[in-house]
Amino acid sequence: MKIAEEKTGGGILLPTTAQTKPQGGEVVAVGEGKSIGKNKVDISVKTGTQVVYSKYAGTEVEFNGSNHLILKEDDIVGILETDDVKDLKPLNDRVLIKVAEAEVKTAGGLLLTEASKEKPSIGTVIAAGPGPLDEEGNRKPLSVSPGNTVLFSKYAGNDFKGSDGSDYIALRASDVMAVLS
Repeated sequence: MKIAEEKTGGGILLPTTAQTKPQGGEVVAVGEGKSIGKNKVDISVKTGTQVVYSKYAGTEVEFNGSNHLILKEDDIVGILETDDVKDLKPLNDRVLIKVAEAEVKTAGGLLLTEASKEKPSIGTVIAAGPGPLDEEGNRKPLSVSPGNTVLFSKYAGNDFKGSDGSDYIALRASDVMAVLS
């Protein structure tokens, strides 16, 4: 489990309330999988894999002097092998969306401050997971695919900032309200 940043890049110390909680880490152990009907389904991640997980997921424990996080497989958003979120490989029913740019001025021409800009709920699907499991342990395909422009629920998912400054969101396919193209 990664640790929270205690100071800014400029060296300013952050109070614990302002520190951003990490959302990624390395898998150090996995369970045996699960049985669905008569089928045994293996866990989607392996030991040593770098993963991204939901912000408030899991239980923090200290084991052998190190902090660890116990997660359910459903709490794992995806696999991230690089430091850039655009390379995220979503798991199960998750999709990664590049969020459209927010409007910088009103229809009347007034410039908007960063705080007054409305968070866009439209974006382009960058990557999609393999789909959820059905009652027999088979994958059900998702209704969205990379390249689709979608409308998504405003308060769903996990927000990320890409290395290029673009905003991304990883959410469940059920939080996609419409495929626009």
